[in-house]
Amino acid sequence: MDFAPHTPQDDRAMLAAIGAADMDALFDPVPANLRLKDLLDVPAALSEPELMDHIRSLAEGSPAADLLCFAGGGAYEHYVPAVVRALAGRGEFATSYTPYQPELSQGILQALYEFQTLVCELYGMEVANASLYDGAAALVEAVNLAVRVTGRDRVLISEAVNPHYRQVLQTYTSGLGVRLDLAPVGDDGTTAWGDGPAASTACVVVQHPNFLGLLEDVTAAAADAHASGSLCVAVADPTAMGILAAPGHLGADVVVGEGAAFGNPLMYGGPYVGFFATRLEHVRQVPGRIAGATLDADGRRAYVLTLQAREQHIRRARATSNVCTNQTLMAVAASVHLAWLGPEGIRRMGAICLRRTEFAARRLRELPGCDLLFDGPKFKEFVLRTPLPGPALVSALAERGFLLGPALGTWYPAMSNCVLVAVTERRSEHDILALAEAIEKELAER
Repeated sequence: MDFAPHTPQDDRAMLAAIGAADMDALFDPVPANLRLKDLLDVPAALSEPELMDHIRSLAEGSPAADLLCFAGGGAYEHYVPAVVRALAGRGEFATSYTPYQPELSQGILQALYEFQTLVCELYGMEVANASLYDGAAALVEAVNLAVRVTGRDRVLISEAVNPHYRQVLQTYTSGLGVRLDLAPVGDDGTTAWGDGPAASTACVVVQHPNFLGLLEDVTAAAADAHASGSLCVAVADPTAMGILAAPGHLGADVVVGEGAAFGNPLMYGGPYVGFFATRLEHVRQVPGRIAGATLDADGRRAYVLTLQAREQHIRRARATSNVCTNQTLMAVAASVHLAWLGPEGIRRMGAICLRRTEFAARRLRELPGCDLLFDGPKFKEFVLRTPLPGPALVSALAERGFLLGPALGTWYPAMSNCVLVAVTERRSEHDILALAEAIEKELAER
C-alpha cells in the first residue's frame, strides 16, 4: 500500500486548524515525567527507493521463501487459492476498515456477516464477532467473557495450549486479578486435569488439537467445567473442523482460533485474524462488533452493525474490550477461501493433512535414534524425538533447506530433544521423503 507522508506545510495547516502552536502542544496532556527526554536510538530515515530495497531484501531473507516448510506451533503454510487475492484484493475490500456508515458500507457489512456465519458453522456455535487480531487475542477475550459471566477470578488452562497464547493471556490478565492455574501435560501428551476446576474457576481452557498435535477430550473437559459452574473455552484449529466434531457440539461455551490458515499466506508476524464464537446467551458479552442482517424501510435486505461493544462506540468504561479490532481484510480473505472450499473442500483439506501427517510420522520414526514422543491420535503435526537437541536440529535442517520446529525444550524442559513437525496439504510425499533423507544425513554426520 502506497504512503505519502505529510509535508511541513501540511503539518502547519493542521496545527493552525486546531489552534496548536506546535507538535509538542499535542502532548500537553501527557505529564512531563512520562515523556522521553532523548530521541529514540533508531536508524536514520531512508529514502523511498532505499526503503523499498530494504523491504525486498527482508522478504527475500524470509525462511519460508526458500525452505520447505514443516514448521508448526500455530502458524502453518497452507495453499491460498488465486480466487482469494482476486476478490479480497478488490479496492472496495482492500481500502475498507470499520463500516460506521451502513448506508455506504453494505458490501463490507455483508462480507463480515458472511464471515461470522462461516465461523459459527465451523465451530458449531450461535454467535461470532467480526474478527480479532489473532488467535491469542481471541483467547484473552474468551477468558474475559468467562470472568464477567461467572464473576469468578481463576482460570484452569491446559499446559498443552499454545505457549504463546498462554503468555499473551498472562500479560493481559496480570493486572486484572485473574489467577491462571496450569493443568500439566500427561504422559500421553494430552492434559492431565487432576481434580478439575475449583469452585472459584471462571473457565477451563482446552486446545483441540493441542499444541503438540494431539486430540483432547473436549467433551470431558466441558462436563467437568459445567459441573463446577465454569465455562469451557476451546482453542480450535479451524482447518481440522472438516474431519473433527466442532467444539460447540462437544460442549464448549466459547470457541476461538487462528484463522490465518484460510486466505492468508504464512507471514513473519502477521497480520493474522482471530476467530471468536460463543452461544447466544453470551451475545452481550461478545467483544468488538457483530454485523447483523435486517430489512430497510422499503423491506429490502440490509446489513448493519448490530452490536458495537468497543470503547469508542460510546460504551467507554463499560466496554467489553479495549484491545480488540476488526481485521476486515484478513476476515474477508478467510471468508472467500472458506466459501471457495465449501464443506466438502474443507473436509478434503483436513483429510489430506491427516493422511500426509501419518505418512511423515511413520517415515521419520524409522530414522536411527528417532521416534514419536506420543502415539495418540494427531492432526497436522506431531512431536519428533531425536538424538540431537531440538534447537541444533532446527538450525542444521535450515542449512539443508528445511524449516522445522519449533524446538519444544523452551516450554517443556523434558522435551529438550524434541521438535514439532507440521505437515499440511502443501507438503507432498516427495517433500516428506526429502525431509527424512536430510535428517538422516544430519544424524549420520554428527
